[in-house]
Amino acid sequence: MSEPLLQMRGIVKTFDGVKALDGINLVVKPGECVGLCGENGAGKSTLMKVLSGVYPTGTWDGEILWEGQPLHASGIRDTERAGIVIIHQELMLVPELSVAENIYLGNEITLPGGRMNYAAMYQGADKLLRDLNIQGINVALPVMHYGGGHQQLIEIAKALNKRAKLLILDEPSSSLTAAETRILLDIVRDLKARGIACVYISHKLDEVEAVCDTVTVIRDGRHVSTAPMDALTTDRIIAQMVGREITQLFPREPHPIGEVVFEARNVTCYDVNNPARKRVDGVSFAVRRGEILGVAGLVGAGRTELMQAVFGAYEGASEADLVLDGKPLKIRAPLDAIRAGIAMVPEDRKRHGIVSLMSVGHNITLAVLQRFARLGRIDGAAELDTIRKEMRRLAVRAAHPMLPIASLSGGNQQKAVLTRMLLTEPRVLILDEPTRGVDVGAKYEIYKLIGDLAKRGMAIIVISSELPEVLGISDRVLVIGEGELRGDFVNDGLTQEHILTAAIQPVRHTPGHTPGHAPTFHQAGHA
Repeated sequence: MSEPLLQMRGIVKTFDGVKALDGINLVVKPGECVGLCGENGAGKSTLMKVLSGVYPTGTWDGEILWEGQPLHASGIRDTERAGIVIIHQELMLVPELSVAENIYLGNEITLPGGRMNYAAMYQGADKLLRDLNIQGINVALPVMHYGGGHQQLIEIAKALNKRAKLLILDEPSSSLTAAETRILLDIVRDLKARGIACVYISHKLDEVEAVCDTVTVIRDGRHVSTAPMDALTTDRIIAQMVGREITQLFPREPHPIGEVVFEARNVTCYDVNNPARKRVDGVSFAVRRGEILGVAGLVGAGRTELMQAVFGAYEGASEADLVLDGKPLKIRAPLDAIRAGIAMVPEDRKRHGIVSLMSVGHNITLAVLQRFARLGRIDGAAELDTIRKEMRRLAVRAAHPMLPIASLSGGNQQKAVLTRMLLTEPRVLILDEPTRGVDVGAKYEIYKLIGDLAKRGMAIIVISSELPEVLGISDRVLVIGEGELRGDFVNDGLTQEHILTAAIQPVRHTPGHTPGHAPTFHQAGHA
């Protein structure tokens, strides 16, 4: 058996007197892929920041052995020189620089005199991408020309160009399509074959099962277990993560569905960069009181743009006829929508959901500050009381409500944004990828909340790329393809195959909708 490449022993990390890590152990061998699993806020990212030097030696307790020797790092440069490279969930590329410049950033090839040797960097970057079987990328083009999936793969190439011996992947597939995820998993298998070790952090346990040799589970900053993957099941991992058995991921209960609350007719969105092109073309839909309406479709189909236009947040030109409670509605900006009773939790929480420089609590009350206004000043005590109550209601984990929201895990940031929108007491709630980057336990909590809100009569629209999620929680499913409405299905016997078929090719007649006519709703009372 090979000697460990990495040993982390009794790692303790404290923030403001609260232990984020409490005696964590982790062992990784050369060519081994270790899955690091835990709920949002369990301490996974904090542990990796300790390992990668984001938190330098001296700011934490415990011991790290690297290739049998103590590792003392004052920053990321020290750990990268040793061969430890981390790819964060939030990508660290420079959009305006070319693919090659990003790959060689900090390790540039220069000519005599210090000028950049672009020819050598283009050639090297191209070879690196080909070796990783990453296709369709022009290394001379700026990174901004490529979507999130390609950028994730470019980040991996950049890490390997630093001669990584241990690659840390933090939620690497959160923005990838199914095809891109398969490429990613193949890359991880290839790295293992070449003797490169990996720590794979993911809430997608099917990926963990596919590539990981060993799984370490942590919960509330403490080590729970380490075991070979072939001795585990996904159900067992989930139980260890959350401390309880989750027998049914989608906790669906019957809820009454009433009259139509909101209608959007002939929604059309024009491409921001090419106004002659329509991103959404004349889509109409309606949602009823207490109904959970799922919105499915392939990546780039126009789902997000459709809902952004409805909410007044689409960046380009758009048009739509909106009706709320039978009355015409004019929405020019998100504030108009919120005042009318429509709220939206956006897909990209970093860009559109949180104000990263503000605290958790102030992010939560941002949309309802007028409630706490007293003679031109904010009643801080009343605001803090509301913040604490809402954080408890949605189980937002933070050591203190006034901590910067950027210090929270992605899942807890998501729940904070959801809390803010619920404080506006909406009639219609739009959730765009509500469980992206969220662990299994938090997903269950969000699904249960969605069900409870529907029981109370809220109309809910859920956009999701995960078809099991769409089928697991929705009463009805809209399918969007190439900016058009391809299907409107009552979720009764509906399958992933039905949805994919509708997404790929136009559908003339579907169980819930006939093109050119208002949707036909099946009577309420079903789950």
